[in-house]
Amino acid sequence: MARIKTGSIRHLIWVLLLCFGAIPANARNAQEIARKAFTSTVLLVMEDANGQPLSLGSGFFVRDGEVASNLHVIEGAARGYAKMVGQKAKYDIEGITAVDPERDLVVLKISGARTGALALGNSESVQVGETVYAVGNPQGLEGTFSQGIVSSIREVGTDKILQITAPISPGSSGGPVLNSKGEVIGVSVATFRGGQNLNFAIPSNYLKTLLGKAGGIRTLAQVMSAKTHRSILADFGSRSLEGVVCGSWTWDPNLWFSFSVQNQLRESVKNVDCLVIFYDSQGSPIDFQKLRVYGFIPPGLAKRVKGGVDHAVRQLTKDVAIRVLGFEIAN
Repeated sequence: MARIKTGSIRHLIWVLLLCFGAIPANARNAQEIARKAFTSTVLLVMEDANGQPLSLGSGFFVRDGEVASNLHVIEGAARGYAKMVGQKAKYDIEGITAVDPERDLVVLKISGARTGALALGNSESVQVGETVYAVGNPQGLEGTFSQGIVSSIREVGTDKILQITAPISPGSSGGPVLNSKGEVIGVSVATFRGGQNLNFAIPSNYLKTLLGKAGGIRTLAQVMSAKTHRSILADFGSRSLEGVVCGSWTWDPNLWFSFSVQNQLRESVKNVDCLVIFYDSQGSPIDFQKLRVYGFIPPGLAKRVKGGVDHAVRQLTKDVAIRVLGFEIAN
């Protein structure tokens, strides 16, 4: 019996897939797409007027010194900075060059950062079943890359939104959703009604249109005070954070701490995300951590969360604040 080399079989399968259209002719492998995406994706850390950490999100370079993200990532912030994946340098957000409140899109001017931009694909050509990759910083974990498919293309009023199976968590909002060519075909969104693990992305063609309208730099305060339009996210139901509260903080031995997360709703919740901010004696933030409470918390009950800090943070900390960033309703 004649033997056929394994490499030849793989090559034959690849050629057949190309011939029948199962794989785009210029498709790239996932590792290559991830490497390129990480060099152009940033972690966004937003702060209030007192310099206190307010929220975390993601963004990606669309032009030299300009980063696209979701508008809701910067809401309520007085300032913020961008951090490249795998790097320590922080780059201040100078302001906003373009904004589309109705589609939850914003383009930020970043000071001093120089890196390549991601190519924008044609979201009108996206098909259900197509492989996609979501890139972001879920829970503040830098450089996370996940694969999924386009499960639906939904209409919201006169607009469209992409429903995908690639997971999107708080912290990944504003990150790029890429096709098999490594092109951006959507911008991740992480706010949904009831937390049903429904993952959505704003089509890239809306971002292309917005970039064509970019102008001078405006401050975050100028843009947010002028926000009067209804967002596309309103039709999916913005999730209220009321009903889940944190408290009962205690310092444990050996630099550990713990606090309770109580569910005051009538439904069980899961995957509660909390932001812990540590302050010195002057009231200035010296460190922050983002923690997730895994598992279910039934109505009226609570769970304790445990974390740790280094010796310097423990010595300097005089006060602590805890904020609930998000949670899911467990069905």
